[in-house]
Amino acid sequence: MTTAIRRMTLKAEAGAPAGQSATVQDTVARIIQDVRTRGDAAVREYSQRFDAWSPDSFRLSAVEVERIVASVPSQVLTDIQFVQDQIRRFAQVQRDSMRDVEVETLPGVRLGQRHVPIVSSGAYVPGGRYPLTASAHMTIVTAKVAGVERVAACTPPIRGALPAATIAAMALAGADEIYLLGGVQAVAALALGTETIDRVDLLTGPGNAFVAEAKRQLFGEVGIDLFAGPTEILIIADDYADPFVVAVDLLSQAEHGPDSPAVLITTSAELARTVIDHVERLLPGMSTRDMAEPAWRDHGEVHVVPDLDTAFALADGYASEHVQVMTREPRRALDVMRHYGALFLGEGTCVSYGDKVIGTNHVLPTRKAARYTGGLWVGKFLRTVTYQEITDAAASARLGEVCGRAARVELFEGHARSGDVRAAKYAGAPLPWTDHRFPQ
Repeated sequence: MTTAIRRMTLKAEAGAPAGQSATVQDTVARIIQDVRTRGDAAVREYSQRFDAWSPDSFRLSAVEVERIVASVPSQVLTDIQFVQDQIRRFAQVQRDSMRDVEVETLPGVRLGQRHVPIVSSGAYVPGGRYPLTASAHMTIVTAKVAGVERVAACTPPIRGALPAATIAAMALAGADEIYLLGGVQAVAALALGTETIDRVDLLTGPGNAFVAEAKRQLFGEVGIDLFAGPTEILIIADDYADPFVVAVDLLSQAEHGPDSPAVLITTSAELARTVIDHVERLLPGMSTRDMAEPAWRDHGEVHVVPDLDTAFALADGYASEHVQVMTREPRRALDVMRHYGALFLGEGTCVSYGDKVIGTNHVLPTRKAARYTGGLWVGKFLRTVTYQEITDAAASARLGEVCGRAARVELFEGHARSGDVRAAKYAGAPLPWTDHRFPQ
């Protein structure tokens, strides 16, 4: 049995797609079509309208990038390099785990698998209220470790100013092209190509509802990492947890936006009440209260459950983006949980580390998408492709006979004949549908 000490009615269904409103859909569709039709001219008009930004070139030159990076405080650059080293190291471990294979399944029948990098990817790094420098690390470093030849990165100006730290992060991560351009117009330009921006094969990176909707509408013409919704945090805690730390961590993700769910599932009613008290005391002093307070008010939940088995089961139902496990034995979650974007085990491991510094990727599934996908990782920038080779005539003849029979069960005569001719050429089988004869 579950007791909901505090449960507010969510304003949107958990499975609803990002950018679901008709207004957002229509606006995005119009911009995409305009960029498709008019290219650079449309991109420039929308950049001027939405960001008051219309430079001679949206792409930063190497000299401009060098100058901007030099303007960033040395400690910021050191920290960016530290974080990118963590991400690069873990991404390389992921890449090394993906081996090319070849196996002989029958005499002379070789089947193989290779992991081939995509040629070009686009990285969208959000700006606005929160210039997400970390998104540059996640989308560019990871692509480069995968072997992507060309990474084109976009970020918007911030009230007409250059986001120097973000540009530095993009440059240090290895971006081949950096564009000071944001919004749907940036995503559309990357996906469709314009006179001055070559199209990419894959779009990555988070963004607001309009950016997310643009990725949804462009999917198919271009690959995407995933459909991203509001940031989510779910904490599982027993009476071992520190309620003050729990409260701080809930608010750390609620500040992302007014629609960011923050959920606590605990076996301790006392801890639940104390966490709520701490949250209410902490909120008034937060500089991001305008985001965190409505998120907690409208999307905050606290559930008290009888035991941890129930807690894990309830958490699996949420399939949350971030799941923190603050219990005596946090690693138990690895064995019993199935649906989550990323797990953060123990009090010493917080979601903010995953967002900013620890080395795993923070582009993760939301809105229950963790039921069928993981987050962005080095493998997303690779295409797993297969190849086949038959060098033994007898093996080809044998497969040809089986292929002929199997294809005719499905009424595919052409497929069957491809098998027939090999059975005939390599083993002398008859061809009743033609008088052609192969020399023996």
